Amino acid sequence: MSNDAANAIPAVDAPQQEQPVHGLGASLPSADARAKAEGTFPYASDLWAEGLLWAAVLRSPHAHARIRAIDTAAAAAMPGVRAVVTHADVPGDTAYGRSVADRPVFAADVVRHHGEAIAAVAADHPDTARLAAAAIIVDYEVLEPVTDPEKAFSAPPLHPDGNLIRHIPLRYGDPDITGEVVVEGLYRIGRQDPAPIGAEAGLAVPRPDGGVEIYTASTDPHTDRDLAAACFGLAPDQVKVVVTGVPGAMGDREDPGFQIPLGLLALRTGAPVKLAASREESFLGHGHRHPTLLRYRHHADAEGRLVKVEAQILLDAGAYADASSDSLAAAVAFACGPYVVPHAFIEGWAVRTNNPPSGHVRGEGAMQVCAAYEGQMDKLAAKLGVDPAELRLRNALATGDLLPTGQTVTCPAPVAELLEAVRDYPLPPLPMDISESEEDWLLPGGPEGAGEPGAVRRGVGYAVGMVHMLGAEGTDEVSTATVKVQDGVATVLCAAVETGQGFSTLARQIVQDVLGVEEVHVAPVDTDQPPAGPATHGRHTWVSGGAVERAAKMVRTQLLQPLAHKFGMSTELLQIADGKITSYDGVLSTTVMEALDGKELWATAQCRPHPTEPLDEAGQGDAFVGLAFCVIRAVVDVDIELGSVRVVELAVAQDVGRVLNPAQLATRIEAGVTQGLGAALTENLRTPRGLVRHPDLTGYALPTALDAPDIRVVELVEERDVVAPFGAKPASAVPVVTTPAAIASAVRAATGRPVNRLPIRPQAAVVTSGS
Repeated sequence: MSNDAANAIPAVDAPQQEQPVHGLGASLPSADARAKAEGTFPYASDLWAEGLLWAAVLRSPHAHARIRAIDTAAAAAMPGVRAVVTHADVPGDTAYGRSVADRPVFAADVVRHHGEAIAAVAADHPDTARLAAAAIIVDYEVLEPVTDPEKAFSAPPLHPDGNLIRHIPLRYGDPDITGEVVVEGLYRIGRQDPAPIGAEAGLAVPRPDGGVEIYTASTDPHTDRDLAAACFGLAPDQVKVVVTGVPGAMGDREDPGFQIPLGLLALRTGAPVKLAASREESFLGHGHRHPTLLRYRHHADAEGRLVKVEAQILLDAGAYADASSDSLAAAVAFACGPYVVPHAFIEGWAVRTNNPPSGHVRGEGAMQVCAAYEGQMDKLAAKLGVDPAELRLRNALATGDLLPTGQTVTCPAPVAELLEAVRDYPLPPLPMDISESEEDWLLPGGPEGAGEPGAVRRGVGYAVGMVHMLGAEGTDEVSTATVKVQDGVATVLCAAVETGQGFSTLARQIVQDVLGVEEVHVAPVDTDQPPAGPATHGRHTWVSGGAVERAAKMVRTQLLQPLAHKFGMSTELLQIADGKITSYDGVLSTTVMEALDGKELWATAQCRPHPTEPLDEAGQGDAFVGLAFCVIRAVVDVDIELGSVRVVELAVAQDVGRVLNPAQLATRIEAGVTQGLGAALTENLRTPRGLVRHPDLTGYALPTALDAPDIRVVELVEERDVVAPFGAKPASAVPVVTTPAAIASAVRAATGRPVNRLPIRPQAAVVTSGS
């Protein structure tokens, strides 16, 4: 990574202003950064309890099978085994799901995907638990799996609810209109795994009242509690979820499929039970990015201005619905990209197959369509003989324009400004400009690669991405926070989970800013606190940060009112800075500590953004609270004989609303870009005939520090969204969305090949005499 990325706030070439040491705008470090760096930070896998038992889950080796019988006798008879549970032992709801309760806790009659849970065991040693799980005898009748989502429409139903999860037909404008220039394309997006650095783990402890406490790295604890309680046959207040340290979260963490068997075993045995998933179990048990098939037809006039976009989008949901409805809505709504399109006709489907379940992964829906519509823009530019950046500028979306859903873009949409910033940023030097010796050149394939300098071609490509902020389609987005101050120390209580996105640091900065108190603590999260919702789509920056700000302002009023009354002035005429309270005229000057005078002040507040609405039968509606945009220019070197790709540089310009923590923002952008790099070049969970192949970090190739290119943050546009607290926008999802499309665009430029598949396979970048 280039040093520019760390220092480029708000822009590489902008003069750097002196940053505050605390409060909003400061590069305040995370309170747990040192503990994490030293390896002393406690995660769920580190937890322990007296009388601890260990859990293991038996998972299906088949993608599709009928279960004729399950024999647990041999497992239950093993020394050290305390309990064996199957579908027959679930006392409450036997199925769960965040949107549709279609996923069984344990498969009963049929297995619908490789790795589906069949039974769980609790024993006094982890090895004993694993051996006992392996001793369970399951009589399977193996069935033919449906793994092609296109065949799911005609295949026999895989689930009582059928194979079609959702269909969205978007109709916008005149269906009969055509353009002077037409380009078509077929695109395929692979199955990216969130691959958190820490695999799933948890500890369940039974309570004297017949309930249970679950300690786990949940990112949506109240929903997880409610789902678990329903399966346990308990009231929600009898189940408590306590959030431990989160070891990475690129989407949902700790699928309830891990938590529910754990709680069942604790309730069954009356003892604490711990589950620590192996990497293989992690790959088999959690959701992945939706593999997607996309067919596009773009119409444009002779100048390259878009006239109409037609598209068909097919999402492979895997065996269960999970987040597929949400992902499809984003894919259909953003199918045309951040461009002005007067006519659009999009068909979107999400279907069940016998592939592993798909779920929430950063930029879901938006990333897949970005790769496709940007491929179309490259085709259109080539057919018209227009510069790719210029073509995008001619069609750039702006504030006040309409989305194909009929929603007016009311938030800042500086797409043209972002495009111009990356287009005008200087290109990196060629290898021969750095060194005359070919031995010093860093070529595709690495220093020891087999490539020849004469076979390397350089390409420059562009992509423009967009994501929505918060939930969509009528989701009730609300968060609650409490702020307490005593003896000069503030405490924030909010059930917003710190997943690495920086909410805990932001909460500290907000309170510092509002109350002038330097020492701020954020309390651990559990479900005894009011709900704050899931840690997705930048929610916690907006709704939870907004709730913290409102609560802190209420405490500020309590603090200042006695002083204002004493001096006969309004609280608006008093200000707090650096721990001091002063009046506009200098008559009053005291410290926050003196004003507190030993009192404890506290307040609770909520934040709820303006409502949205579901897309109607024509795909129309104000479905989104707000939008965020990013433009990336990719520079790649491609060995056209071997098909190997080296990403030389990624220049990023992003619409951030407001920079709240410069260092943290730079880190979030870099992380998002790197995740997008993996989707572009290396990450694809292969599932031949529905079976997960190589479910480990050897077979699944994550990008490492050696793969990371120079990431140059060339511009951060700080045009505040007036309806958002602080005016800030989410930072990490939109570069994930944009990066794969930019890299694919650059490989097209280098090779002249269509590059219509992600990740990019070597054969797609090879240029032969007939190419």
